Amino acid sequence: MAESRNALQGNAIFPGMNIEASGLSVERGGRAIFADLGFRLAAGEALVVSGANGAGKSTLLKAIAGLLPLAQGRITVSPASEARLAELCHYVGHADAVKPSLTALENLSFLAALLATGAARPGLAEVEDALARLGLGEVADLPCAYLSAGQKRRVALARLIVVGRPLWLLDEPLTALDAAAQIIALDIMAAHLAEGGLIVAATHAALPIAARELALGGARDAS
Repeated sequence: MAESRNALQGNAIFPGMNIEASGLSVERGGRAIFADLGFRLAAGEALVVSGANGAGKSTLLKAIAGLLPLAQGRITVSPASEARLAELCHYVGHADAVKPSLTALENLSFLAALLATGAARPGLAEVEDALARLGLGEVADLPCAYLSAGQKRRVALARLIVVGRPLWLLDEPLTALDAAAQIIALDIMAAHLAEGGLIVAATHAALPIAARELALGGARDAS
């Protein structure tokens, strides 16, 4: 599997990539969701974001992904890259973002074509391999409307390995997954970190990976 993983990700993981956020503030509807947040991550590190409902965990991930504007603060990546931060990350939110009328294979093929760039675009074999690694080989040709919540979640997570990007933003990554699927997901996260990738994960439950912690509503800096 290691050879397959390296073939899928190629040069998409940037060894030595660092990310630093300082003074982050987000407002929605005229209300401050959080203010003056900061964190720093080096290659191979993870950050687990915790906090009560409404503390801003999902909002922070969306702001890093560029899906919500920052009221204040900045996020910098080093070494400098011509790519925008949004192009350097995968965002997997609460919604699995799969089309129910398409099969698992069709969904992932569409996402691969959408997210990949240039010669790095994966082919059918790479898409099938990604689904197989998530234990979805036998249901790859089924419309996602017929899949369980856990299977749909695994289709969403398969994008992480079919197109390599250094920063993974994961909102409750283990939700709806049974024990076996959780082990697979955690193994994929561990492999990503071992290859120099970075992870920022928002979660209520414990996430058994080595990680810094950022508690929203508590400490405001994880640097």
